[in-house]
Amino acid sequence: MNIADVIWVLFDMILLVLFGSTISSIISFPLTTQGQLSAVGTIVSAGYGFICGAYMPISNFGSGLQKVLSYLPSTYATSLIKNHMLHGVFSEMERKQYPNEMVEAIRDTLDCKPVFHGNVVSVNQMIGIMIGSIVLFGIIYFFVASFLEGEDKR
Repeated sequence: MNIADVIWVLFDMILLVLFGSTISSIISFPLTTQGQLSAVGTIVSAGYGFICGAYMPISNFGSGLQKVLSYLPSTYATSLIKNHMLHGVFSEMERKQYPNEMVEAIRDTLDCKPVFHGNVVSVNQMIGIMIGSIVLFGIIYFFVASFLEGEDKR
């Protein structure tokens, strides 16, 4: 990995932390005890890790499930991390003149080129999806917190 890849991975991690924080804030807002927070956090993080491709590549799932999972923003966060972590590996494979079909097959198998409605999603589009999701969920959290705090004051 070169320095640019490391910086991209750090940026990806920041996006993923912000995304996870906004989602968990929305989910855990109505919970009142530490036990509830712990149980819900464990269940959600384990389940969400599987469906976003963090534990197992989405390419291993059926085509119907792949289409459904293409609507989840964290699918693209996982792909961003994989793209930036493996950029040097793929570059080295191309430099050593490995067959292009083999390199592309590995990229596809590892979900480095996610597909949405038959179109490959670019890295810039994935970043846009993540930033848009963070902003959207942040706004949702703001309104949920404002609304529910307003009801508690009555």
